[in-house]
Amino acid sequence: MEQSPRARRMDRRHRRAKPAMLNLVSLMDIFTILVFFMLVNATDFQEVTTSRDVALPESLADQRGRETLTITVTAENILLQGQPVGSIDAVLGDTGHVFAPLRAALLQHTQAAGGADKGEITIMGDKTIPFRLLRKVIATTADAGYSRVSLAVLQKASQGG
Repeated sequence: MEQSPRARRMDRRHRRAKPAMLNLVSLMDIFTILVFFMLVNATDFQEVTTSRDVALPESLADQRGRETLTITVTAENILLQGQPVGSIDAVLGDTGHVFAPLRAALLQHTQAAGGADKGEITIMGDKTIPFRLLRKVIATTADAGYSRVSLAVLQKASQGG
């Protein structure tokens, strides 16, 4: 079957055309930008160092923690900056509103820091501790002059979008 002149012309044109080339320069630019973006944002998290004795509760909170004085409440002990202050049994057995050894340790830490701003403190409490224990620790920090108390939690992924 004979081709029309238009079909022959299109055939010649297609045979003359060069094969398609992939331009990698623009892809390299995009990947370079992605690498820099990931490097900058990869350091945008804060890892809270916890002991194996503390299982932090989970929360949908999106605020990042700051570097502050830390009270760790495990299943057996209360620690201030990693140093033991007292046992849980002693806190729960105490009838007062504040736990005196923790208050003394907080005041001693404030004096050692030269009386610097003592407005913030972070409590890392095990998720299984009773609320009355947590309430007593918070009351003790407030009595020692720490007005801003934060609770450390594990951030869990938000549900839905």
